[in-house]
Amino acid sequence: MIANKKLLRLSPFARRCIKSIIHCVALGYIVWLFYAGITDSLGADPVNTLLNETGIWAIHLLFITLLLSPLAKWLKSPAPIQFRRMLGIYVFVYALAHFSTYILFELQLDMTLVLSEIISRPYIIVGMLAILLLMALTATSFNLIRRKMGKRWQQLHNTIYAILPLALLHFSWSQKTFWQEPIWYWLVGIIILIPRVKHGLSTFRRKQLRQKKLQEKKLSNAA
Repeated sequence: MIANKKLLRLSPFARRCIKSIIHCVALGYIVWLFYAGITDSLGADPVNTLLNETGIWAIHLLFITLLLSPLAKWLKSPAPIQFRRMLGIYVFVYALAHFSTYILFELQLDMTLVLSEIISRPYIIVGMLAILLLMALTATSFNLIRRKMGKRWQQLHNTIYAILPLALLHFSWSQKTFWQEPIWYWLVGIIILIPRVKHGLSTFRRKQLRQKKLQEKKLSNAA
């Protein structure tokens, strides 16, 4: 006799509590960062600290967001997925804060300097591409848009798995090394992406097999 395993389900109260904690930590930290920057409490180079902290935490939140689906499968519960959209939006918030800090405070909105930096530092283009993809995911994260987009919605949101290597490349390139701190981020990123790559290859093989069978069937019918 096989015992039925109860799925982990969160009560509405527990879900609200967890979401409140996420808001307090994610929103509270970024508000504190900029407040500390304004009040000159971030050390000798507050702009550099803002850039580092917002960039690193955008990657941290991206890691957590991508780990929610494997966690849901491991727990055999949809509960972790309920926080994926919120965390994904915070990834974009931190990435946008990172970019805005660079443009507003580092380059002082000097567009000539902005263009010069983009040309001389290609890692900025990589970072901008990641932010544009995050913007697209955030803008289409609402249920109404999801229903209207249909299958295209999932295709678009699968690009989150491309955003991770882009973000890690931007980070490593900006540090001028793939070793020391960046290598640990790459190791975590590879661990997260391996199951997804395997799933993608498996899906591709199944499609190829179906197409082959259909072609064989057509040839058989023609004969």
